[in-house]
Amino acid sequence: MDWVTCAHSAACTGIARQPYGLCLSHLPPEHLDQELAEMSSGRLLDLRGTTLTGDLLARVLEATGNRPGRARLDRVRFTGDVRLAGVTFAGDVTLDEARFDRLASFFGARFEGNVSLAGARFARELSFHGVRVRGHVRLDRAVMARDALFSQAVFGHGLSCERARFDGYATFDGARLGGAAFRGARFGRTVSFRKVAGSAWFDGAHFAADAYLSGTGRFSAARCRADGVLDLSVQDCGVDLRRIDVTGTTTIRLADSHADLEGAVLRGHAVVKGRGRAMVSSLRHVEAPSMELVALDLSACRFAGLAHPAGVRLRDCTFALTPRGVRVSLRWPMLRWFSRRRALADEHGLRGWSAADSAAAADRQATADRLATLYAELRPHVDDSGTSADFAFAAMEMRRQASRRWWLSLSWLLWGYGMRLGRAAGWAALIAAITGGALLWTSTSHAAPRASHPRSAIHS
Repeated sequence: MDWVTCAHSAACTGIARQPYGLCLSHLPPEHLDQELAEMSSGRLLDLRGTTLTGDLLARVLEATGNRPGRARLDRVRFTGDVRLAGVTFAGDVTLDEARFDRLASFFGARFEGNVSLAGARFARELSFHGVRVRGHVRLDRAVMARDALFSQAVFGHGLSCERARFDGYATFDGARLGGAAFRGARFGRTVSFRKVAGSAWFDGAHFAADAYLSGTGRFSAARCRADGVLDLSVQDCGVDLRRIDVTGTTTIRLADSHADLEGAVLRGHAVVKGRGRAMVSSLRHVEAPSMELVALDLSACRFAGLAHPAGVRLRDCTFALTPRGVRVSLRWPMLRWFSRRRALADEHGLRGWSAADSAAAADRQATADRLATLYAELRPHVDDSGTSADFAFAAMEMRRQASRRWWLSLSWLLWGYGMRLGRAAGWAALIAAITGGALLWTSTSHAAPRASHPRSAIHS
């Protein structure tokens, strides 16, 4: 501690009031009245380490006109209820390592500066409901043993709860936090983070019960663990969900947002729904025995390494398109033509069809043989018959690329593995034209000599 402590006892950590050498809680009544009389609105309030009863706290706030200035309340212990309705703090407030033995209600208070509650411990309920803070609020490493209420709060420069512990129910519904950081936090019961305006970071957090989350701008929950339900709704957001581990059901709603789920483990049923321009950029190494992808742009999504492709259902999704046209190659067959079809982004990377995809060609997971299996297992669960047929064709294409067997190349060349009847009709028309031309040429060549010797034919 960087202050002179109370001389009443070695156990008392309250800052000594000079010239008495005692903290505010141990001053005799006449000296206490004198100290309170010297307090005024807007001035520094320094009560570090002091133990404040409910009555003493009320007298201090009354002495400051319910408008203290800079407040230094580090390691203060509040033994009674803390109710700050109608109090305005004109400067920064520090309550680091403070202890709240009973209710801590900041409802109705106003903070003109920053608020720091790092390492604070709340034995009972904590309420920041509807509180307005112009600056930043810090609750890093804080422990909330009961319910924590932050709904409808407005924090001008964000909220930090890194490595904090919420043992009770936690709600942030309708709050405007600017940006909220919960990296490494632990939530013992249900957390409700619905309709929250601002970015949010839950990287490495642990949700021991159900979690209902939302965000705008930026949302990250990489490496988080959820033992119950995970329900996420985001708007105009970039979403990082890499390596999340969810035991219960997972529901992700993306509105004009894009998400990365690489390496996620979704043990229960999972649904990812899109609205507007909703995109998923990666499903690589995802373990999800049952997953639905609905109304999503998957044109840039990587599927390589997906653990259970047979458990994926695809509805109203869009995929990448193959290039169209004729190409000449030094490999067999030398002349190739491509018709437009839907394909996975991994195939674009494997074939190097664009400069952006060529960097992904080195991905060892996206081999032709594995992509053939991936196409074959995804195909039966696509709701669109055209896409399903394209995936079946792509599976054969990948098998041909992997095996290099002549009969597969011949099948591709002649009738497109039985799925391009127009190609077979074209070959039939070509053969018929060649045959007809040959017959016409043969008959014409035999008729010409006879026409040149008519009399010889008569005399004979």
